[in-house]
Amino acid sequence: MRDGTPAPRLAQLVVANALALAAGYLALGLLVESLRRLYPSRGVLTLSFALDALPAQALSLCGLLTPLRAAYLAGNLSEAGLRAIFGGTALLVIFLLAASLGLVVAALRRVFRRPPAFRE
Repeated sequence: MRDGTPAPRLAQLVVANALALAAGYLALGLLVESLRRLYPSRGVLTLSFALDALPAQALSLCGLLTPLRAAYLAGNLSEAGLRAIFGGTALLVIFLLAASLGLVVAALRRVFRRPPAFRE
C-alpha cells in the first residue's frame, strides 16, 4: 500500500471472509436456538428447521446422519452433543463453500489481469 504497510494477501482475505460467514451463521444459529427454548413459536421452529437443513444434508451425503439419528434415539448422544455436531458441520460447510468461491474468484481475477498476449 502507499503508506508503507503491505496489502493483505488475497488468501488471507478469502479465509477471513469465510470465517466471518461461518461465525455469522453460528451466531444466528445460537440466537434461533435460544429463541426456540425461551419463546417457542411456529416461526422460530421453522427457522430452526431451515438452519438445520444444511448440516443435515451434508451429514446425509457423508453417510453419517443415520448413525447419528440411531445414537440419539438410543440415548447414546445427548441433544447438546447433536447440536454441537450440527453446528460444527454447518461451520465447516459454510467455510468450505466461502473459501472455494473466494479461490475461484481469485483465479478468475488472476486470469483477467494478465496482459492480453498471455491470455491465449
